[in-house]
Amino acid sequence: MNKTIRNLIIFTAVTLTCGFLGIALDRLNPPQDPLQGLGALVWLVSPLATVLVLRAFGGDGWQDFGIKLNLRASWMWYVTAVLIIPLITLLTLTLGVIFGAISLTGFETEGFHAFLSLMGVTFVSVMVKNIFEEFAWRGYLTPRFEALRLNPFLNHILTGLIWAGWHVPYYLYFLNRDVLQSHTPLSLSAFILLTFILLPLQAIAFGELRLLSNSVWPVWLMHNIANAISLPLLSYGFVKVNGGLGVLLSPGMEGIVYTTLLALAGIGLYKYRVKNTAASKATAANLPVTTNVSV
Repeated sequence: MNKTIRNLIIFTAVTLTCGFLGIALDRLNPPQDPLQGLGALVWLVSPLATVLVLRAFGGDGWQDFGIKLNLRASWMWYVTAVLIIPLITLLTLTLGVIFGAISLTGFETEGFHAFLSLMGVTFVSVMVKNIFEEFAWRGYLTPRFEALRLNPFLNHILTGLIWAGWHVPYYLYFLNRDVLQSHTPLSLSAFILLTFILLPLQAIAFGELRLLSNSVWPVWLMHNIANAISLPLLSYGFVKVNGGLGVLLSPGMEGIVYTTLLALAGIGLYKYRVKNTAASKATAANLPVTTNVSV
């Protein structure tokens, strides 16, 4: 068996089972808050721990780990990472208010300054968590699927499906049900099924940003910003999702319009990457630039 395929199977098996192992450990010694217990730690740490083992001892190596900042060469992708989520959230919120799917209740009572304060606190609180996430998904899956020369969209879809599967025990057990209900009016089972559609689509933007920058850090930054905006908006009640339209226009990663816009941004990044790669090759070979981008 191909070494890369073998290691990807190992990583996927660990990723899809570690959360349920964590739940089993918590059953032996139940914590007051499942998200603060040993089980949640096992669920969070296991994917990256597996990556480190596979890279160190499984033959994957460290060349495409993406740990370098690449600030000079990739500064525009850091700027892109900062801008994408706020712009998509603002557009989604605007549509949500226009169509009555979103109520800005918290902004009316608490004010915008309170939101900015919570946004900053949330950004800091998710920084470590997202290192574990992004160095697993975009630090391992994206470049390893790329090494297999998979179609880029198949790469991102597979990465997103594994990413979604890892979240299942989080939604089933670790996450407080009231927090989940503040983000979506869907039932738990319907929300989990929707996740397997939304995260693969969102993975297009995350994955393309990783491939363009040759670094995990812009993706980590974008993930932090996404959490820092959506958690205060929904979990702290700055906006309220109303009825069925709320599923469509929720201003977070569980929203359908939000996800569609993020996927379109990812497709735009893909087209830029293909065009830029073709231009670089043509320049090196002193040939005219031709591109054939199909989606």
